[in-house]
Amino acid sequence: MDAQGRGRVENVDPADQWVLNPNTGEYELRLSPSAPQSPVPGPRRSPAGGSGTARGRTTSPTTPGREVPPQRRRRPEPDGPVPGRRGRRPEKKKPKAKKALLWTGGTMAFVMVAAAGAGYFYLQHLEGNVKTKDVGDAGASSFKKDEAFNILVLGTDKRTGAGNEGYGDTGSSGHADTTILLHVAKDRSNATALSIPRDLIVDIPDCPTTREDGGEETVPGLQDARFNRSLGESGRDPGCAMRTVEEFTGIPMHHFMMADFNAVKTLTTAVDGVEVCVEKAVDDKQSKLQLPAGESTVEGEQALAFLRTRKAFGNSGDLDRIKVQQQFLGSLMRKMSSGDTLTSPTKLLKLAEAATKALTVDSAIGKVGTLKDIALELKKVPTKNITFTTVPVRDNPAETIKATVVVDQATAPQVFDMIKNDISFTEVKAQKKKEAATVAARLKGAKADASEVRVQILNGGAPSGSAQNQLDWLQNSAGVTKSENAGNADADQAKTTLEYAPDQADQARRLADLMGLSGTAMKPGESVTNSQGLPTMTLTLGKDFKGAGVKLNGASVATPNLDKSTADKVQCAS
Repeated sequence: MDAQGRGRVENVDPADQWVLNPNTGEYELRLSPSAPQSPVPGPRRSPAGGSGTARGRTTSPTTPGREVPPQRRRRPEPDGPVPGRRGRRPEKKKPKAKKALLWTGGTMAFVMVAAAGAGYFYLQHLEGNVKTKDVGDAGASSFKKDEAFNILVLGTDKRTGAGNEGYGDTGSSGHADTTILLHVAKDRSNATALSIPRDLIVDIPDCPTTREDGGEETVPGLQDARFNRSLGESGRDPGCAMRTVEEFTGIPMHHFMMADFNAVKTLTTAVDGVEVCVEKAVDDKQSKLQLPAGESTVEGEQALAFLRTRKAFGNSGDLDRIKVQQQFLGSLMRKMSSGDTLTSPTKLLKLAEAATKALTVDSAIGKVGTLKDIALELKKVPTKNITFTTVPVRDNPAETIKATVVVDQATAPQVFDMIKNDISFTEVKAQKKKEAATVAARLKGAKADASEVRVQILNGGAPSGSAQNQLDWLQNSAGVTKSENAGNADADQAKTTLEYAPDQADQARRLADLMGLSGTAMKPGESVTNSQGLPTMTLTLGKDFKGAGVKLNGASVATPNLDKSTADKVQCAS
């Protein structure tokens, strides 16, 4: 905003007038007619009678539609004004620009320092809202922005606050009522939210915990127990739930975030409600949820009732409730990342207050700055590539009356391995890096038939067993029957490479196509001799290898038959 164009106002402190416009994100000079005396010089009355600026009024141009040139402070003139001068000096653009830069630069520096101070104190205030819990070696010691990370999101059935008497178990210390393992890929191209049923039968390991009085103890583990008992009961803390999940999935847990019923109410209110959809009208006497068929906006108590109701959807079981919760979370993610929320300072402040007051997190991410970093990393993931799914389960065969479930060993191991190996459940194409023309040209030309490709496979840094797994895939799924496992490479390497002789270029291009190899992964060189004495290419699997059949230029693989959804899709609960 041009202060000159608005005229000068006397009695104004310029350092107090630069304010942040939330609509533009820029600092603007706002002048008040009743502001106090300013040390900044305004226009002077000229010796020739040129008009200055009256209190609270702007200087009008002499000729309608003509803009008055900005005023400059005069230097002292010992001999008086130059005869014939008419109150204003001719404009000299360079000196004026230099002075304007100095004046506004100095003012902005002052304002930025003041704003930084205010921001610091506000962050300190937010940090005081967050509750932390030390989970020891159950989690990571710090958050790293350049790596994949796993967060165990825990929703407890603990009753706190007014209005929650109708929810949760009476006297509950906070069981794991709703649990989601959130995995965010290293390249931020995708994320997976894996729901863990509270009635899943698991083994709960011994859990070292710290009591409220600071003492330490180990809570004995349980065999064949409901998963929700891994938190709250007998003093088990979030670290116990993290250890339990890691034990039955094999997926390392890095951090946790825990909230109770109040979090749903405060977060949904902070964003002015979340859009939900139901196929049929709902009138649940137990949860008191009433919704018409179609789309509605819920917040506060109504949002909590939507997540807690069992009788309104499916077979009134926990697995059906999980699907409804996943649909709700997808809608909440869309709302929180919408322009309506992100461009509203009021909503962002309300959201920051609500989120920090609602959360208990591990000590490693207990700083507000770290929580902000996590939010920004998650924001990079497109909602279309955030997959919601549930641990594959089947009814507990030990029960006559089915009340609990067990892990489906036919499907679940692949799901766990995909998450552990950072593989997406949606089709995600990695960003193509620009390659030199000579390098890119290695992929251009005729391709041999898969049956003519002769290659030996070395493990040069991939997980143990990768060479054999890739060999099985090449022979049984890709038709590369002239392939063999050559064991481990002499040294580990970061990237997968394929070395080949000039007369094997057509074979190399076929294998590159099958595996998604880039031009830089192609290494023209020499062939070696295989176990039959024939010339063969050498494929060395590096640390970037993600699994048999997974293309190196992508992040997806054929997934098992899962009931899944993505955060960008609007779904109606039924």
